Amino acid sequence: MKKIQRYKRDLDVSYTLGAALTFELVKCRPERVTRVFLSSSADLTDGMVKLKDLCDKNHIEVETNDKAFNILSPKGNCFVIGEFEKTSFNLEKSSHIVLVNPSDAGNLGTIVRTAAGFGINNIAIIKDAVDFYNPAVIRASMGAAFHVHVEYFDKIEDYISNFPENERYAFMLSASIPLGDVAAAEPFSLIFGNEAAGLPDYFAEFCTPVVIKHTNKIDSLNLPIAAGIAMYEFTKKLGLPF
Repeated sequence: MKKIQRYKRDLDVSYTLGAALTFELVKCRPERVTRVFLSSSADLTDGMVKLKDLCDKNHIEVETNDKAFNILSPKGNCFVIGEFEKTSFNLEKSSHIVLVNPSDAGNLGTIVRTAAGFGINNIAIIKDAVDFYNPAVIRASMGAAFHVHVEYFDKIEDYISNFPENERYAFMLSASIPLGDVAAAEPFSLIFGNEAAGLPDYFAEFCTPVVIKHTNKIDSLNLPIAAGIAMYEFTKKLGLPF
């Protein structure tokens, strides 16, 4: 039996913690699922029956294993865990979200979920950055992580050299162009900085610098909120179908 290990970035596998997330994993990416763990305390609900039937259909091993929960989710409020293989992606030539040094797992997962909701299925992450396959990111995405492609780049210049055709829009507090005045074009790259530091001023040299106006009662918007507003405005301006 393959060893069960607490999640670390260098592992070849990651985990979905919870029945809804695991169902989304098996439904969307059955070829990547290695096994599913059930707690002996799990109730045989309709949802659980559907999950087991879906696993049977895709020839996925299901095992009752309380040790897995002690290792992977010791708080005791989780009754289903999915184990799946990590996959490396190359971004498609399309519109992208670009996150420069994101550090918070919850923020990354929320942005992934929002991007999937607006049909932006390719996300570039500039290192150093939080691990996309951290179970906390997968949970915050509510399963949307299985609908997107994510690729890491060592620096912004590497990303640009791979996608020179994209129109780049950098969201910066020091920018002078309000979001509402931007003439959106495709394919686009919506670029956001780290939660604490934002983007350096030099990004204005190779991007259209954009600001989301707000009152002086706050100093800035939360990163997932800013990203969500930007995605909504761009998809609305371009009339992208959902």
